Amino acid sequence: MSTLQKLEALLDYATAAKTFKLELPYTFNFGRDVVDAQAAKADKPALIWRNEAGDERRFKFSDVARLSSQIAHQLTSLGLKKGDRIVVLLPRLPEWQLTMVACMKIGAIPIPCIEMLTHKDVAYRVTNSGAIGAITTVANITKFESCSGITVRLTVDARCDDWAYLGDSATQPTTFECDDTALDDAALLYYTSGSSGNPKGVLHASRGIYAWRLSAAWWQTLVESDIKWCTADTGWAKAGTGILFGPWSRGSCVFFYDGKFDAQQRLELLAQYRVSVFCAPATEFRHLVGLSVKSHDLSALRLCVSAGESVNPDVVRQWHAMTGAQLLDGYGQTETLMTILNYPCMPVKPGSMGKPLPGLHFEVLEPENNQNILGDNQEGQLAMRLPSEQFMLGYWNDPQRTRKAMTTIAGHDYWLTGDLGYRDEEGYLFYNGRTDDIISSAGYRIGPTEVENALQEHPAVIESAVVASPDEERGEIVKAFVLLQPDVQASAQLVTELQEHVKAVTAPYKYPRKIEFVTSLPKNPSGKLMRKVLRDREFEKVPSTPGD
Repeated sequence: MSTLQKLEALLDYATAAKTFKLELPYTFNFGRDVVDAQAAKADKPALIWRNEAGDERRFKFSDVARLSSQIAHQLTSLGLKKGDRIVVLLPRLPEWQLTMVACMKIGAIPIPCIEMLTHKDVAYRVTNSGAIGAITTVANITKFESCSGITVRLTVDARCDDWAYLGDSATQPTTFECDDTALDDAALLYYTSGSSGNPKGVLHASRGIYAWRLSAAWWQTLVESDIKWCTADTGWAKAGTGILFGPWSRGSCVFFYDGKFDAQQRLELLAQYRVSVFCAPATEFRHLVGLSVKSHDLSALRLCVSAGESVNPDVVRQWHAMTGAQLLDGYGQTETLMTILNYPCMPVKPGSMGKPLPGLHFEVLEPENNQNILGDNQEGQLAMRLPSEQFMLGYWNDPQRTRKAMTTIAGHDYWLTGDLGYRDEEGYLFYNGRTDDIISSAGYRIGPTEVENALQEHPAVIESAVVASPDEERGEIVKAFVLLQPDVQASAQLVTELQEHVKAVTAPYKYPRKIEFVTSLPKNPSGKLMRKVLRDREFEKVPSTPGD
C-alpha cells in the first residue's frame, strides 16, 4: 500500500467530523516550525520555479531556511521588527516565498499584494495598514512614491537608489533566532474587496496559519512525495494556503510558474514537472477540457482541486475522463480560508461544495434575521460556528464591521459568510450566490464600488451601477450601467475609452467587460442604488426551490 493509500485509508470523514479536534502548539512561527523544521527533518526539494522564457531555479528546504534567515537579518538591520506591517508586492518569483517566510521569522506582518495594483491601490493599503515596509521589484517602486511612511524599502531584482537590495543579504548570518509567536499574535494581513467602499483588511493570527494545513491534508491529501502546482496570484489568500503554508506544512514540493496563461502550455508543464496535485480556478479548467492530452504524460497527476468559483459538473466529468484525475471543488473565504470541501475519501455530489472540514461546524440561517437555523433543502445564509482556529482576528482597525458580520444563536457565536446556500439531507452543502454585490470573476473578488468610483472620475459619467453578469468562460464578469452627462453621446468608442480609463485608475482586472448606457438607475425611496434589480435582470433569475 502506497503512502497516499495509507493516508486515505485513515481519512474516514464521518468519524472525523464527529470526533476531530485540532491540537494546537503553545506557540507557532511558520518560518521556524515548518521551514526550518522541514530542513532539519529531511532536506528534500521544496520549490521548483520556472518562467515563460524557460529559466528554472530549484530550492531545497535547507535553501529556503538559509536564505529566509539571511533576509530576516537584512530586514531587521533596516529597522523591521515584530508587529510591523510590510507590503510584499511581487510577481511569481521565489523571492515571494523567501521574503514572506523572512517576515514571519521576525514576527512582522506581511501584506501580500498582486502586481496589478495601481499606485492608488498601493497607497490605500499602506495608509490603512500603517505599513512601514515595502518589498517589491524595481518595475513597481514608483507605486510607493507617495507613501511617505515607508521606511524599510527592499527591491528583490536589482539595485535602485534609496532602496536596499535583496542580493546584499548574502553576507548575513545563515541562521536566525525566530520570534516565539503566540497563537493569537497577528501574523498576516490580506486586503479583500467589499461590496461597498474600499477593500477591507483581514488580519490573521499564527493559529490560522497553523490550521490551514488541514485542507492540505484532507482536501488535497498532500504528502512529502507530492509536487503541487497552484496557479493563484501572489496576493490572493488562496496563494498563501495553496503555494506556501499548506504544501510546506505537509513537506510537499511546490511548482511555481511565472508566465501568462496558455492552456496548451499548462498541459506541457504538468507533464514535464510531474505535477501530482494541481489547483486552478474554474476558468482555467474550462479552457483545458477542450484540449487533447495524447501527447502529454499526465500519469503523475492524481488529484486536482479548484476554489474561488464553482466548477461546472460537466467540466468535472470531462476533466476526469480526459486525465483520470479527480477534480474536487472547494469553498473558502479570505476571513477563514478553505472550510467546505469535497474529499477523495467520500462520494462527490455534482454541484456541491462538499462538507465542512473536520472540526468545523456550519449552519444555514434564515437570511432575513440570521437568527433561525433552517432545515434541509432550505436556502439561507451560510454561517460558521465560532470559535475556530481558522477564523481571522478581525477586520483591520474595524471592530464594528467585525461584530456586524457575526450573530449569536442559542449561546453559540457564528460568522456570517455573506453567501447563500442550502444543506441536503445527507449533509452536503450547495452554493447559491452572494447576499451582497461582490462579483466573482475567474477567481478574483471585485467590489462594485471600486469600479463605480473609477468610472465616476471620467468627465462623461454622471453615475453608474456595477453588477455581475453571467459569462461562460469566467463565471461572472463586471458589467457597468452608465448614466452619461447630457451633452455626451453613447458610442462604441466611448465604451472602449471608459474601459481603458478604469484600467488606468484601478487594478486592470476590475474593468467592466460590458457597458450599457442607461437614462436612469433603479433606486429605493431613500435614494440607495438597487444593484440587485440590475443583477437579477442579468441572470434572468427565476425563484426556485433548492434541489429542484
